[in-house]
Amino acid sequence: MSKILVAEDNLPNRELMREILESRGHEVIEACDGQEALDKLEQTSPDLVLLDIQMPVLDGYAVLKRIRSNARFASLRVLAVTAFAMQGNREQVLAAGFDGYLSKPIDISLLTKELQGFLE
Repeated sequence: MSKILVAEDNLPNRELMREILESRGHEVIEACDGQEALDKLEQTSPDLVLLDIQMPVLDGYAVLKRIRSNARFASLRVLAVTAFAMQGNREQVLAAGFDGYLSKPIDISLLTKELQGFLE
């Protein structure tokens, strides 16, 4: 299947996403802060990134900006996973250059549906 980088500073959230993704046959690479996400990206070249917005060291927006400025990863699909679920947050995230948006807590069926759309 696909190689997916999960960048999430909250361990229970990261473990949940890993379990969901691995149960569907995906290989999961984990990062617990923005800088580690960039390091893992360079080392592993994933097919998709699930990127938390609020992380230490570098937030999701800063990570996305660096991803988009790197020709090697400029077209990589990056899905925002965030607790920001107020009206207008989805539009703000998409306007920043993310390819998709998932709010927390993670809805397993919605995550599965989004993955199918991005990985086909």
